[in-house]
Parts: sequence; C-alpha cells; structure tokens
Amino acid sequence: MNILTLNCHAWLEDRQQEKIEWIVERIASEEYDLIALQEVNQHKEAPILEKNIRENNFAHVIVERLKQLGLNYYLFWDFAHYGYDIYEEGLAILSRTPFLSTDSFFVSKTSDPTNYKSRKIVKAVVEGHDSPTTIYSCHLGWWHDPEDPAKHQLDELIRHVQDDDRALLLGDFNNDAFVRGEGYDYMIENGLQDLFHLATEREGDATVHGKIAGWDENKTALRIDLMLTNAPVHVSRHAVVFDGENGPVVSDHAGVEATIFWR
Repeated sequence: MNILTLNCHAWLEDRQQEKIEWIVERIASEEYDLIALQEVNQHKEAPILEKNIRENNFAHVIVERLKQLGLNYYLFWDFAHYGYDIYEEGLAILSRTPFLSTDSFFVSKTSDPTNYKSRKIVKAVVEGHDSPTTIYSCHLGWWHDPEDPAKHQLDELIRHVQDDDRALLLGDFNNDAFVRGEGYDYMIENGLQDLFHLATEREGDATVHGKIAGWDENKTALRIDLMLTNAPVHVSRHAVVFDGENGPVVSDHAGVEATIFWR
C-alpha cells in the first residue's frame, strides 16, 4: 500500500496552479492508495457543488484533474475552521477504493469555526486485503498552547483510535519528533508507532525548515508531518517528498510518503 500525507497550504502559495500540477503529477506517477491532506481550503463564497464541497475546494480540484488523466479517487473532506477570514479550511482523505464509512470529529476544546485553534479530524474506513483499514487525516495544535493544548487533543484522538484494529494516523501534528518529552513522545508512549522508525529504507526526515504560520520564531528543522499506526506493519520505504530534492516544493510543508504491508 502506497500512502501520502501533505499539508497543502491551499490557495496561499505563489504559482499555485503550477504547484497543483506538480501534486497531480506525483499522485499520477505513484498512484497512492490513500492520501491524507491538511489545510485543504475552499473560498467561503464559492458555489456549492455537493454537500459541503465548493467548486474551488483544493482537494476537489486535484481529484478532477486526476480524473482527466484517467485516475479515479474518492474524496472525503470536512470543514474545521475559517482561515484568513475568507477560506473554509478543512482536511481531506483521498482513496483509490470506495469508502466503507466516513466520519469527522473535533479533538480541540473549542469547536468555534471562527477560532483557528478549532481542530477537527477526518476519518475514513476502506477495505483491506484481509481486514479494513481506518485512516485519519490530522491537523493538531501545539503542546504548550495555554488555551487548547495538544495533550487534550491527542487524548481525544487516541480515544477514537482505541477501537480500530488497523489504523493510520497521517498529517501535520505540530509536535516535533526531534523534541523529547513533549507531544511526539506522548503519542509513542500511548501505543502509536512511527512509520519513520519502522522503515527499512528512509529518505529525509524534516518536513519544515524555518518560520511558518504557528511557528513564527522557528529557525530550525522540524519533523511535524508524521505517519503513525496502532498495528503491526512492515514499512519498506519512508520518504520526505515535495522538499525541493525529492520533488518540487509545493507548500510551506514537505510531504511524506511510505510503502507499507500489514502484518
């Protein structure tokens, strides 16, 4: 199974259309089975296409472009909070196979869509070779946030995952794996495994370099875009992509891809 996660920074990038094409080209080349996307924006006044998807929903645009190339992906997206006053910011899951079920839920203390600290998780279940796989697209807060700390959000997320036999938690966790004793260690101590450490082959580690929104004073390399699981899995490869070396830069975050086989 080939999987990808990417914080898209959607519609906030220079040369956005060109970067969409780069994303589409890589998806078409790798034919990922499951894709988790974060910061998937749509303009709040754009026409509705169906349910809560507007015509300029970033993930929808990617799916439609892939369709033109003969690749069909199923899309689930939900809205977490408003971004920059004009966008409905959410998370998405794309799958090559139909969803058995989909869901979304808040993990933050606040669910006020006008508060950018409102954090929602999107979840989908897909059929596997011998057992269903549950995938979560995650965009969490910060460990030291006094208003809505990541520990509370992680507790809520882990509580949901407890009932899953085989889960993948992919996304921007905003908790740096290079820092000891904080959110990353908390996730590992609570039974989650990092595909990075399970991988036979690894390419790259950091997914953010320097200052980005939410890390305004940062001057170091961060590994905050993660792939985690609660189940035994063989990871043949884990790689940072869209970092300027393994694919062009498409966002203020690099993406992560992996090839896995459930044990």
